[in-house]
Amino acid sequence: MPLLIAATFAAAGGIHYQTPMLGAMAADFGADGAAIGWIPTLSFGGFLAGIVFIVPLGDRIDKRRLILVQHVAAIASLLGAAAAPNLAAEAAAAFLIGLCSCYAQTIVPFVTELAAPEQRGRAVGTILTALFLGILFARISGGLVAAHLGWRWTYVMAAALLASLAPAMFSRLPSSAPKTALSYPALIGSVAQLVRKYAEMRRVIGIQLLLGICYGGFWATLAPMVLRVHGLGPTIAGLIGIPGAAGILVARPAGRWMDLRGPWLLVALGISLIFVAYLVLALGAWWVLALPVGAALLDCGLRSTMVPNQTVVNSLAADARSRSNTVFGMAVWTGNALGAFLASAAFARSGWLAVCAISLLAALLALGVQLRAWSRASRFT
Repeated sequence: MPLLIAATFAAAGGIHYQTPMLGAMAADFGADGAAIGWIPTLSFGGFLAGIVFIVPLGDRIDKRRLILVQHVAAIASLLGAAAAPNLAAEAAAAFLIGLCSCYAQTIVPFVTELAAPEQRGRAVGTILTALFLGILFARISGGLVAAHLGWRWTYVMAAALLASLAPAMFSRLPSSAPKTALSYPALIGSVAQLVRKYAEMRRVIGIQLLLGICYGGFWATLAPMVLRVHGLGPTIAGLIGIPGAAGILVARPAGRWMDLRGPWLLVALGISLIFVAYLVLALGAWWVLALPVGAALLDCGLRSTMVPNQTVVNSLAADARSRSNTVFGMAVWTGNALGAFLASAAFARSGWLAVCAISLLAALLALGVQLRAWSRASRFT
């Protein structure tokens, strides 16, 4: 478990180092807010592609082999980003970083497989805590290194971190037996069959996609926003990641709540908190301190929904946990990529309040999906 926690922490940061550096990268490449938005959009898109086409292999081959191959490829991708000569090359490297960094989503079903049924919520909460810590580390270190050494050195540092873990991972990472002998095309096709079979999976897809729009939109536009509106650089954008990782504090308690009381109320409360977060974030157009407050509320709300929803999805089919987690990840990262694209375009054309309006609408729709499903479930129990 400690090794899986360390691997999750290291892998999680791959697509988040960029967050506080986007303003500095835009200045270096001479790009505007819409153009630089392709970097988070493609990094989230690469992560999504990895979830769709690579993570399902965890049901068919040894998860250890899958993780190690992606770990080595992630190191090479980060070094490629550090050396990119122009925006197009940087965007391509961002896609590859996302594609290679998705092995944290292979670790989650592995831990679910190992944990006892009555402890799955806490086990998933522990791994997600490591993931959130990795995101926090990436945002803070990305801002600080970019401000003092330049943004390219952030990617060098990230590659060095992964390389330092490689010996322990090659020598001690546990193996797992394959769960199916399906051919690769049949394996990928069976993901859609899972969605058709489980109504709970369809509910989670809808909610997490909408909340992904809220999350991806905020972090894709934060650095350009604080630079344009408040004249603040990547260090401040990175430091907002500290309160913006407040979900670390709620992940394990959310897992315990899930084990004891089920997911329904917890998910509804989490979505409501995201809605409130964007009401606060809208004030950031005039008051910079609203940004860290809103970021903390946003992260707490998001993690309060992710822990129970991801636990539910990974518990539906014992022989298809990697594919089930693929479904979950597809919803999250489709939302993140879509949110980054929509928010970057909206910010470039209409400013910060347009970004907040998009996310408020997405959160309201997610709450409607959850309350409708909860009401329907209550009628049948």
